[in-house]
Amino acid sequence: MVTTSAASAIGAGGLLLSAPRSSAAVTTGIDPASIAKYARRMPRLPALLPHAVSPTTDYYRVTMKEAQAEVVPGFLTEVNTFDGHFPGPVLHARSGRRVVVTQTNRLGVPVSVHLHGAHVPSSSDGAPMDLIATDGGTKTYTYPNQQSHANLWFHDHAHHTESETVFRGLTATYLLRDDVETRLGLPSGRYDVPVSIRDARFDEDGQLHYEMNDFANRQVILANGRAWPYFEVAARKYRFRFYNTANLRSFALALADGSPITLIGTDGGLLAAPFQTTSVTLSPGERADVVIDFSRYPVGTELELRNVIPQPPGQPVDVAQVLQFRVTRTASDTSVVPAALRTLPPLPPATVERSFSLLMDETPPQPAYAYINGKEFDDQRIDTTITYGTTEVWTVTNANLRAPHNFHIHLVQFRVLERNGVAVTSGAESGLKDTVMLRAGETVKLQATFGGYRGVYVYHCHLFDHASMGMMAQMQVV
Repeated sequence: MVTTSAASAIGAGGLLLSAPRSSAAVTTGIDPASIAKYARRMPRLPALLPHAVSPTTDYYRVTMKEAQAEVVPGFLTEVNTFDGHFPGPVLHARSGRRVVVTQTNRLGVPVSVHLHGAHVPSSSDGAPMDLIATDGGTKTYTYPNQQSHANLWFHDHAHHTESETVFRGLTATYLLRDDVETRLGLPSGRYDVPVSIRDARFDEDGQLHYEMNDFANRQVILANGRAWPYFEVAARKYRFRFYNTANLRSFALALADGSPITLIGTDGGLLAAPFQTTSVTLSPGERADVVIDFSRYPVGTELELRNVIPQPPGQPVDVAQVLQFRVTRTASDTSVVPAALRTLPPLPPATVERSFSLLMDETPPQPAYAYINGKEFDDQRIDTTITYGTTEVWTVTNANLRAPHNFHIHLVQFRVLERNGVAVTSGAESGLKDTVMLRAGETVKLQATFGGYRGVYVYHCHLFDHASMGMMAQMQVV
């Protein structure tokens, strides 16, 4: 969602459900103000390489394990990782070419690996109860990649524990490309940079401290696994693929000087045409594909990427800082941003309409619970039965007075038809989406066609803590 202002993502209530490890109460921790800003370079995410290749398929082996990373300067933090990287590596895939990934779990909790935004068989979707056991359990996931280019990502989806496991780092990037995207001449290679943005909380020993629904205390902002880093750029165009991998926090990303950002894509790939804006808002799980032209700045310029989303009282000024760009050199630039990017798939007539209400307890006493249409998640219950191939319109309402939510549907990319009764005809929400933001009291109308695969999938709030508290339901495509 693109806007110049947005409500803050404040969680309400709190319930510590079964979690991967105990988290002793802390009253103090690392003060965000004590962390040097823009003192360390933002790393580029490493590429994941296949162990075998056939004419049709790339095969990967990945081990989920604990590792240590210097997230905050001077501390080694224990984190959950894919193959020892925090955040995880980038898997580069191609539309029409199959990917097979064998995941081995060396973490201390069962996990379920979900490829967020992917159109996959239910057996490889990473359902909340389709768990990989601890101590070396394995599961092989098959991704047919029968969809257009998209900025996808991996994360744990094991119900009740996914919130803490993801908070501790179990995320990775999956870039799906196709000929439509690559022939446009957009910035590419080293000028095409995925950036995972999130917040965190650390105790005095520099270890991640997790509490359910602890938005207000997660005040350290990370970009590609480092607290407030800098990134050196040449005076030319760059493509940044921003991923919001936070549990609860939304970001409104803007350049500190108010310069325009060219939004070219969102969750499900490129927009039909570029969209000029001064800020790009991402709720947890959403992605933004942008081009920033640094040729307008002289070498030596230092420019902040800031979070301009309004913050609730008590949040430190540090949460408004994300990373710093440093223009360190000149460089030739033959890349372009065409006036037309792609032709979006047509919207077929919808034959079914449904309504969904998102609600969580937001008043004392605690604990809090969360619901879709008045029900907590139950893996033994099918909440919605959908006829294969049907196009449906879903009206989704955030029934809370204060708490924000968002809404993610597995299996499909959808189109946002309306927000609060106003038709969506341009901007970020005019493209293909799989996650959509809903501030308190907001309503969106979505359209999706449920084809490709039959089976059981989930839809849920993608504020991980809210999903862990029960804001999730199951649909069956028959």
